[in-house]
Amino acid sequence: MPRLHAPRPADLALTVLCVVLMLVELRLHHLPPAVGSVSTIVLAALPVLVRRQFPVGSLVLAFTALFVLAQADAGIYNTIPGPAVLCAHEVASHYGRRVSLAAGAVCAVLTMAILQIYSPHAVLSWGTAQNMALVVLPLALGVAAHDRRAWTQALLDRAATAERNQEETARRRVSEERLRIARDVHDAVAHALVTINVQAGVGAYLVKSDPDEAHVALRTIKQVSGDALTDLRSTLGVLREATGAPPPGIDALGELAESMRTAGIDLTLDIDDVGPHLPTSVGTTAYRVVQEALTNTLRHAGPTCAHITVTRDRSALTLRISDDGGTPTDLLSRSGSGNGLRGMRERATALGGTLEAGPRPTGGWLVKAVLPLEKEVDAP
Repeated sequence: MPRLHAPRPADLALTVLCVVLMLVELRLHHLPPAVGSVSTIVLAALPVLVRRQFPVGSLVLAFTALFVLAQADAGIYNTIPGPAVLCAHEVASHYGRRVSLAAGAVCAVLTMAILQIYSPHAVLSWGTAQNMALVVLPLALGVAAHDRRAWTQALLDRAATAERNQEETARRRVSEERLRIARDVHDAVAHALVTINVQAGVGAYLVKSDPDEAHVALRTIKQVSGDALTDLRSTLGVLREATGAPPPGIDALGELAESMRTAGIDLTLDIDDVGPHLPTSVGTTAYRVVQEALTNTLRHAGPTCAHITVTRDRSALTLRISDDGGTPTDLLSRSGSGNGLRGMRERATALGGTLEAGPRPTGGWLVKAVLPLEKEVDAP
């Protein structure tokens, strides 16, 4: 049950206005404002005070007051419907169309009953039409106010939903960007560390028996670590919005192949003419897939023979990275978490492509990636 609150100043003012108007009409009819008449008028106006908290109850009280004043023949007719009109408007504004139709039907019947019992007007007269308009008009205005509030609230809810969706989209994009940067850091650092690990092991093994080869291994470590630092700075520069170097693409595979040759892989690189309009995201993803595949070869197979083929047709760029398997030594770890393979597959999938990896029937390992070219998508 609603709690009774102090009336609003506007409601108090409307109540006083109803009382004053009825007293003025009473005075215009040259009737003395007796204590009983004034009390009845004040009581008839009181439902206006509580109409916001008790819409239906105030309307019932207002029509009850109408019957009382009509039966008392107080001499006021034009202003007496005022409280009932205000209460009817509040019912329609609060509950809407369906309740308003029911309230309108009941109020119309009660109004016709009052007119037939206490009014000198005929049923089909201008006075009856005026009184029926006092039933229909406040209910119609109340329904319009209710619908306008509902429409405004729907707009606010829609705007709030759109704002939440934008925030969720922004958070998702931030998460995707962080994941892309994390993958780039993983690819760059993992490739460099594996190469450094292998070359350090070779240098330690040959430092006494073949100092020249050990010196070559140290130079390779220096070069690979320098390249990794440059790649890492370029990747992290995205976070500072200050990176000046574009991400590596197909044209950087030659440098990657050269660094892998110095690490001990007998590598052949066969790249078709991929054209000048290769999407940046496809080129970057292709470079990262080749880099990770060669890193896995170096980690698990050691010095071996490998072959890279890059072909392009109208719809896709196809990568094939294969190796002969090699013979792992004690310096090489055969364990792995699988993050590299999963990262390659996620990169290809993010572009709408596919990636397959597995052992070759003749020995060794094969990685095949197909990257679509229909539209450019930011690489993850």
